[in-house]
Amino acid sequence: MSHEKAGESNEWYTPKYIFDALDTKFDLDVASPEEGPRYVPCDKWLYELSLETEWKGFVWMNPPFGNEKTKWLWIEKFIDHRNGIALMPDRTSAEWWQYFAKHTDQIVFVSPKVKFEREDGSIGKSPSNGTCLFACGDKAVSILTAASNKLGITL
Repeated sequence: MSHEKAGESNEWYTPKYIFDALDTKFDLDVASPEEGPRYVPCDKWLYELSLETEWKGFVWMNPPFGNEKTKWLWIEKFIDHRNGIALMPDRTSAEWWQYFAKHTDQIVFVSPKVKFEREDGSIGKSPSNGTCLFACGDKAVSILTAASNKLGITL
């Protein structure tokens, strides 16, 4: 899942080149669509009830971007889990972003802006703001460090 605009679908997918650059396998995609492109290299996908399900192992999280209240739930669960990589918009002045940044171990600002894919595989237009990858845990930091020269700037 990914970003959402008023009146549009919430089903936007992370393009394959992100996973190619990360060059890792995840244990769990915690916000996977039931159908559509599945580039996330992982063993298991959670489609529904992810916020109510215990996450195990190294996770990939690209949650719905639109709903502010829901975004906080995803962030808090990810921080509590402390083992994975999350893709989120780079709204650096937002309260949720500042909180997330304080509680993760590394951030990569992806450049250029990620053009997400639609359910049918077509590419969306450039979004209004950019994207960050947040790392929690040593494995995630190692992966983002290795991929940062392909994906953007690391902080």
